Amino acid sequence: MLVHRRIQAWLQANPFKVDTTLMLFGVLFFVLSATAVGSPHPVFDIVVSLGIVVPLAWRRTRPVLSGSITAFFCLMQVIFSGFPLPADIVVLATVYALAAYAPRWASLGGLALALIGGMLFVFRYFANPFEGLGTMTAAMFVFNVIAFDAVILVAWTFGDLARTRRLALQALEDRARRLETERQQERDLAAADERSHIAREMHDIVAHSLSVIITQADGARYASAQDPEIAVKTLGTIAETGRGSLREMRRLLGVLRGDELASTRPLPSLADVDSLVDAVKRAGLEVSVHRTGAMRRQLPAGAELTAYRVIQESLTNVLKHAGPSVRADVELEWTSRGLEVRVFDDGRGAGADAAPPAPPAAGSGQGINGMTERVALYDGKLVAAPAIGGGFRVTAFIPYTEA
Repeated sequence: MLVHRRIQAWLQANPFKVDTTLMLFGVLFFVLSATAVGSPHPVFDIVVSLGIVVPLAWRRTRPVLSGSITAFFCLMQVIFSGFPLPADIVVLATVYALAAYAPRWASLGGLALALIGGMLFVFRYFANPFEGLGTMTAAMFVFNVIAFDAVILVAWTFGDLARTRRLALQALEDRARRLETERQQERDLAAADERSHIAREMHDIVAHSLSVIITQADGARYASAQDPEIAVKTLGTIAETGRGSLREMRRLLGVLRGDELASTRPLPSLADVDSLVDAVKRAGLEVSVHRTGAMRRQLPAGAELTAYRVIQESLTNVLKHAGPSVRADVELEWTSRGLEVRVFDDGRGAGADAAPPAPPAAGSGQGINGMTERVALYDGKLVAAPAIGGGFRVTAFIPYTEA
């Protein structure tokens, strides 16, 4: 079976070589047969036979040219030769090739010429008296024309069926190629989206954990001179924050490595907000959480992760930019349309006279922009701007996902 497929594949991939080989065998057979007909013009018959058989080499690669040459020599034969030639059977192969490989106009034109040629062939060689034969009756003439043209029509029909099958296979191959291209594009887009998602996750983890660690380290450095035990507690907070961040980093790297165990660990959700706030409190920031309303339906896991990351990024920006003695408030309000998250602080932030207009944005190339992109993925909206009277305010709304 494997050898058969290889042979078939080679035959389909080399049409000119195959047709040339068949043409050479045809020349040997039909040209030698033409010399045995007993015609008074053997040279002319050999030339006509060659003109009919040789174009077979291009019957698939150049079907219109091949058919035109064959038709010309057939016409010359009908006009000048008094005997039918064995090579005339090749006309059926030419009609088949025109129907299978030529444009539609050439296919129909070749069929019409072949049908007319069949009638002329009968009239020229069988209706007129020669070699002792009498003139055919009208009925016999019509019968022979119908018989000859029926054979031609059958050859054209088989060629047209082959054409239909070939075009159907080409359409399937084109569709398969388009589907493969679309699948590759989808894979590329999914990979790009995953890279963007992992970049946001990495930023959230690294920015938050490092902000807590740096704040704790700076505070411990100044406070340990007066109370060494503060350094011990601070180092504990730093270690806990580092371990938590390491777990998150391992989870993300597990996704990149294809580690199923790592990639299926639960992501942070709204239930983890209290743990986040406790970690921030240990870093020295006074934070309070307020929850109002009741959820109408459960948010998707990705939406809850987005709300968690908004709170995490906002509190991280407070730690980095709001200054000393700051208080932050986190509000989670469930409405009839979805969840509204508000995080605001009373620090100097954008309200400082000597500070730039919006210090939190200084570190938010990935921060605030990343939060905005996350919220937009769930048809939500995020607004981050300095508050009147000082401080900074972040408001995000995530609607329910309707079925």
